[in-house]
Amino acid sequence: MLIEIDLNAKTPIYRQIADKIIAMIGNGDLKEGDKLPSVRNLADVCGINPMTANKSYKILEEEGFVDIQKRSGVRVKANSQVKDEDLVDLRQILLKLFASGMNGDQIQELVGKYLEEICYTD
Repeated sequence: MLIEIDLNAKTPIYRQIADKIIAMIGNGDLKEGDKLPSVRNLADVCGINPMTANKSYKILEEEGFVDIQKRSGVRVKANSQVKDEDLVDLRQILLKLFASGMNGDQIQELVGKYLEEICYTD
């Protein structure tokens, strides 16, 4: 599993890793039941502290994207539930787009473009 980290990004490394794993689940690269690397292996591959890798997995578990079992490791979990705070974030993004001068049609076109990009990449 290749995860590139941007050390200059404002987003913390643990969140970058979690977001990239979520993206891999979202685009179908990772499927329900797929086993993820151990914390130590993820840390080695990414060149990070194991505590950072562990924090990424804990976030993914809290958000419902993975299941962590001491004996069998970390596995992708199916059908994680969207939380209300996620929808608040989406609402805030939409409000920012409207505030920037975009209209509903432009926003729908932009969302459609990203949906197509996510759903139909091979």
